[in-house]
Amino acid sequence: MSAALNIAVLTVSDTRSIDTDTSGQYLVDALVESRHQLIDRQIEIDDIYRLRARVSSWIADDMTEVILITGGTGFTTRDSTPEAIRPLLDSSIDGFGELFRQLSYEEIGTSTVQSRALAGFANGTLIFCMPGSTGACKTAWSGILKEQLDSDHRPCNFAELIKQGGHH
Repeated sequence: MSAALNIAVLTVSDTRSIDTDTSGQYLVDALVESRHQLIDRQIEIDDIYRLRARVSSWIADDMTEVILITGGTGFTTRDSTPEAIRPLLDSSIDGFGELFRQLSYEEIGTSTVQSRALAGFANGTLIFCMPGSTGACKTAWSGILKEQLDSDHRPCNFAELIKQGGHH
C-alpha cells in the first residue's frame, strides 16, 4: 500500500466559493480517493502577494507535503499564479508543464499553449499549479499526479522523494 501524503488544495479565483469551486472539489475528491490526506483547502483571490503569503505558510509548515493549486495560469491580467509561485520555488519540475500541455493538446488542441502550468519544490514541499478548469484538473490528476504521488509507482515517483526527505 502506498504512503499517504498530506496535501493542501488552493483555488485561485476572484469569483468562486467552496460551493461553486468544482475544480478544487475535484482535486479534493481525487486525492482522498487515492488515500491521501487533505490537510487544508482554501480559495484565494488572484493577487500575487496574497497567493505568496498563503502558499508560503504551507511551505513553512512541516506537515504540508504537497500543494495543488488550480487557477490563475492563463494570460489575462488577472492570471498571476506563475508570477506568485515561481519565486518561491527552490527548483522547478519542467516536465510537469511540458507533459500537462502534451496531454492537454489531445483534448483542446493548440489552445494548450495558453496554459502556464508549472511545478516545483520549495523547502521539500511539492507544488503543482494547473489551470482553473475542472477538465484541466482531471487531465493533470489522471495523467500525471495520481501516479507521481503514489509511492508504489515505478520506475520513480515524487512521493518517494518526499518521504525520504530527498529534495531540499
